[in-house]
Amino acid sequence: MTPMNKIHKVLIANRGEIALRVLRACKELGIKTVAVYSTADKDLKHVRLSNEAVCIGPHQSKDSYLNIPALIAAAEITHADAIHPGYGFLSESADFAQQVEKSGFIFIGPHADNIRVMGNKVAAIKTMQKSGVPCVPGSNAGLTEDAAQNTKLARNIGFPIIIKASGGGGGRGMRVVEKETNLLDSIELSKIEALNFFNNSEVYMEKFLTTPRHIEIQILADEHGNVVHLGERDCSMQRRHQKVVEEAPAPGITSELRQKIGSACTDACKTINYRGAGTFEFLFENDEFYFIEMNTRIQVEHPVTEMITGIDIVREQILIADGQILQFTQDDVKIKGYAIECRINAEDHNNFMPSPGKITQYHIAGGLGVRVDSHVYNGYTVPSHYDSMIGKLITFADTRLGAIIKMQNALDEMVIDGIKTNIVLQRQIMDDKNFQKGGMNIHYLEKILETQYD
Repeated sequence: MTPMNKIHKVLIANRGEIALRVLRACKELGIKTVAVYSTADKDLKHVRLSNEAVCIGPHQSKDSYLNIPALIAAAEITHADAIHPGYGFLSESADFAQQVEKSGFIFIGPHADNIRVMGNKVAAIKTMQKSGVPCVPGSNAGLTEDAAQNTKLARNIGFPIIIKASGGGGGRGMRVVEKETNLLDSIELSKIEALNFFNNSEVYMEKFLTTPRHIEIQILADEHGNVVHLGERDCSMQRRHQKVVEEAPAPGITSELRQKIGSACTDACKTINYRGAGTFEFLFENDEFYFIEMNTRIQVEHPVTEMITGIDIVREQILIADGQILQFTQDDVKIKGYAIECRINAEDHNNFMPSPGKITQYHIAGGLGVRVDSHVYNGYTVPSHYDSMIGKLITFADTRLGAIIKMQNALDEMVIDGIKTNIVLQRQIMDDKNFQKGGMNIHYLEKILETQYD
């Protein structure tokens, strides 16, 4: 067990499977835990397993998991040393990170300045360009109200272009513009949507790559200037800009390409004095990487990287926040085998509508090379107030085909009755001959679903 310098009790400012994941890492390090929960989440598994638990408000996220004063108060009354934000909710809120540290607690994540810069996509692109990280050709700045200038920019970039919100993601405030006649209306609609979802109307434009893959690089950086990358993940199987299946390493990425883009990412982290875990997201087309954004938090898909490197990323997050030096170098990071992750959602696979309710029978898959990260159990009631993801099924094997076969078997073994899930869809993806070949672009799954449900 690694002796801790400053962190002896962690408040987990999240819910669901990531909260349970953080709790497990803390227990392995000998750290006590504090669970916070809304009134809808009193039966969550990590709430039952934590050393202490504090109800922070009603089921509405704004009154509980997004309530900064309530989270800080919970940390104060339980005498926590640090706060882990998980992913989603306040994990990429610079204001939250700043308030945590201002209140005398350790934020298990990057410094607020890093979150603030990388959270604004325009600022992030400018920072990456200065650091030598390849970016998608685009406006490189927020669009003004000058219609003529915006039209000129789009012509110079070349249609099709894509309008994106500076302050958010998930497909909100995003529009593809195929021809000039639709440009100005698309910009205005994207601004309105960006303001509604992110309270920031700034948008920018980029060249729309027609057949890219979504490749991301996982990094870890300590406070002492040490930075390593843990290879890449392929997250191209998406629906409406939401990832469905993730895998590592990415098919077709050579060790030379991995080293080249990984070094660019670690160099950028050193330039901006980054601390903690982070993910550089790229579009990849014709053997070229184009930076799109950086996530300054743990990712949903981090398990596939853990499986192929043997490195516990959440554990490293905590040790880095504790002020400790990374105990391995880039030369120590070895990529071995292949891992695939299927997100298991409580939703109807026919129409993707959420399916909350009580789980009447629950049986997880097992066997060598099978991992299940989930907070649900037999008799658990999935609430209707939060994201529909109820778990992640991960398989690992020496070969990519071996990992796919393990996943097919694991999906067959999974039993979740009482609610509807997307297990049928995930099995369909695993059976798809083109997916099995590897290297499908980000539009591939959407096109299959359009054909299937037309």
